[in-house]
Amino acid sequence: MLIADIISVLEDFAPFPLQEDFDNSGLQVGDKRAECNGVLLCVDVTPAIIDEAIEKGCNLVVSHHPLLFKGLKRITGATLVERTILKAISANIAIYSCHTSADNAFNGVSWKMAELLGLTDVRTLSRQKNKMMKLSVMVPVDHLETVRLALFDAGAGTLGNYDSCSFSTKGEGTFRALDGANPYVGNIHEFHFEQEIRLDVILPVWLKKRVESALCMVHPYEEPAYEFISLENDSPYTGLGTIGQYEDPISPYELIEKVKKAFNSPITRCTTFDDELMVKRVAMCSGSGSSFIRDAIASGAQAFITSDTRYHDFIDYANDILIVDIGHYESEQ
Repeated sequence: MLIADIISVLEDFAPFPLQEDFDNSGLQVGDKRAECNGVLLCVDVTPAIIDEAIEKGCNLVVSHHPLLFKGLKRITGATLVERTILKAISANIAIYSCHTSADNAFNGVSWKMAELLGLTDVRTLSRQKNKMMKLSVMVPVDHLETVRLALFDAGAGTLGNYDSCSFSTKGEGTFRALDGANPYVGNIHEFHFEQEIRLDVILPVWLKKRVESALCMVHPYEEPAYEFISLENDSPYTGLGTIGQYEDPISPYELIEKVKKAFNSPITRCTTFDDELMVKRVAMCSGSGSSFIRDAIASGAQAFITSDTRYHDFIDYANDILIVDIGHYESEQ
């Protein structure tokens, strides 16, 4: 198996375009064409991590935080990042990072947090925008299923826990083949009527080329009639943070103990709270998620779990929601 094969699987789960604009997910160091001998997982890449990879015979490190976050003008070993890069290159170790691509992915980091806390009815807290599109294509009746299945196989028509989603309407198409054409039906210079189906499927924007290629491979027409339309819909299954609920409300003390145990975080920082408060809906965001406190409040959550919360956030929102701050590492490990 090649390193490229591993990356392909990672990007099927956490597609590269899901990352935030400021981020630098993806292959950081190394040759993806090399054969993979083993994979080491970590949150942050350091020289010690590279030493561990060498010891364990792994030539691929998959990290959460990117090793290369800002541009480098030289690599001399003067900084921790530079020393890590030099050591990885010397040992022929590749480094791939899934940062906000994994944070934004369906069933990504915050979804795993919700799972560890035993929450149900989990949903995205802050949905991504401009990540969905619709394909509409006109298909002759006898090729509908062939085209539909090809689009599904390419990744179109998937919404959360549902796949093979489409909508079709019957209609009549017209065309006239000109000199040089090779029509599937009809004759040169003759006006032709054809019973067709308009097939609509939803897809994420990063699958556009793959879906378009699959369509053109199986569509019988020499010049298929189709269009991709950008959607303003929020993506319901990708975005930062999650919100879920307990069937039976629990006390803040019970929630805090669950959090400590689930994330191996012996210390948490919390807002003050009324002893009579009961928590049913819980929002969370891995990493530095304090910018989503208002989203958590708007979602109707009684508690919000994240890290790196600022002093003034604790003060400003103390009466609106229970904030439980665990370590940045603890929220992402």
